[in-house]
Amino acid sequence: MKVLICDDQALIRDSLEMLLRLERDIDVVGTAQDGAEAVELTEKHHPDLVLMDLKMPGMNGIEATRQIRTRFPAVAVLVLTTFDDDQWVFDALRAGAAGYLLKDTPRADVIKAVRGTVEGRTFVDSAVAGKLVQQVTSQQTEPESLITDQLSDREVDVLRLLARGLSNADIAGRIHLSEGTVRNHVSAILAKLGVADRTRAAVIAIRHGLGE
Repeated sequence: MKVLICDDQALIRDSLEMLLRLERDIDVVGTAQDGAEAVELTEKHHPDLVLMDLKMPGMNGIEATRQIRTRFPAVAVLVLTTFDDDQWVFDALRAGAAGYLLKDTPRADVIKAVRGTVEGRTFVDSAVAGKLVQQVTSQQTEPESLITDQLSDREVDVLRLLARGLSNADIAGRIHLSEGTVRNHVSAILAKLGVADRTRAAVIAIRHGLGE
């Protein structure tokens, strides 16, 4: 899998690059020192994932994430930052980030998150997850029928499992479908819900009571 690293601190960039290069299945295709360079290198290298810092001079990570997800929807963005303020978290996820980790995350967990995000899983730091749960639960849960009316029964099954953080392969095993069929269902779900990624679909599912 091809990974691009974006961080304005050279020490962090170099440390992450050395960490990832130790893994045989991960190829670091470039490093960027700000959001604008990350967008440029994404266009050049088409990585599977961008490991993105947020607070950087010039174009920050939120705007870079938004541009990358809009222009290159097949490229996942995994945030790795020191900031867990509510606004940073929510803005990053709204911009299309597939996950949100803090820089004190253990190295093994960073590697696991990189691999898992490319496979379609969602990784969110526990401190950040608490903020998301609080935001979702503080909002009135909408009737399940509002969402199930838009989706087929099988799509609802897939969405329930997607909201629990399962990958396409795991979902396929649970409901006895091929991974390709699940991938097609996920694409249909995203289109019908009008969202760009699995994270946003999962939030909608939880708000409709489908994530339990």
